[in-house]
Amino acid sequence: MFAIPVFVVFLVLEILAIHVLHHDQFAVGPGGVVEPVRGYDPADTRTSLAMGVGYAVVNLFWRLVALVVYAALYELTPLRLSPQLWWTWVLVFFADDLAYYGFHRASHRIRFFWAGHIVHHSSTHYNFSTALRQKWTPMLLLPFWMPLALIGIPPWVIFTAMAWSLIYQFFLHTEKIRKMPAWFEAVFNTPSHHRVHHGSDADYLDVNYAGILIIWDRMFGSFVPETHRPTYGLTKNIDTYNPIKVAFGEFVNIARDVRRSHGLKAKLGHIFGPPGWQPAGARLDPAQPNPEQLSPVRRA
Repeated sequence: MFAIPVFVVFLVLEILAIHVLHHDQFAVGPGGVVEPVRGYDPADTRTSLAMGVGYAVVNLFWRLVALVVYAALYELTPLRLSPQLWWTWVLVFFADDLAYYGFHRASHRIRFFWAGHIVHHSSTHYNFSTALRQKWTPMLLLPFWMPLALIGIPPWVIFTAMAWSLIYQFFLHTEKIRKMPAWFEAVFNTPSHHRVHHGSDADYLDVNYAGILIIWDRMFGSFVPETHRPTYGLTKNIDTYNPIKVAFGEFVNIARDVRRSHGLKAKLGHIFGPPGWQPAGARLDPAQPNPEQLSPVRRA
């Protein structure tokens, strides 16, 4: 919450740089092809800001629930890691970042989680306002940080780590920073790496899940470098600026697919399978629209 004024300042600076000073050149790839930065669109930016405000409001209540859960786990475990010790904070940094990687990867590979995370990928623009386009279902994060409480990390320390990760990731959402120094690109998540993550191109789908450290992607085989300008958004864009539809549209799509499917296995597949999952050998009624054309999901 204290970082919000900083977010606003950098958002305004980016708008001025692109649309007033016309610093709108973007080059990427071996040939260094120069293209214009897409910049800001008023309707898209309004939706992103609305999603950010909604996220902040929902979190005011949800963080209280998360606090109770983490505090209960912290009280149940015999383990204790003192925040007075410097190495506790080092451990927290890596544990939080790994938890984020696991959550983020699950958010792309399990459709129920993707239904919340799709919000963040629903913009066809890539700028600081995109960073604020957040889901209104933060309860999906809860299980991934439970282990931190169980190893004896105080809940307030867990929330602190989640906050610094979110702040760091805000600054990844820009085309104004092309590349960081090579050593930084090798270890940390950067705008270049995260642009790839927001690409809907076939070679960019479902990669670069990092929060702060890109090392997890390198270790677990999900890293792809930026070799060309990404096409931002979804493989089928949602074509709406209505915040309610942006927030809950994919949950509606899941409910529709579950209702139309037959058998428990198929119904569970539509919920917990990857985005775009269909039962093996499924035959569609030619009179009905193709569900994959209706669902704004990325393809694995």
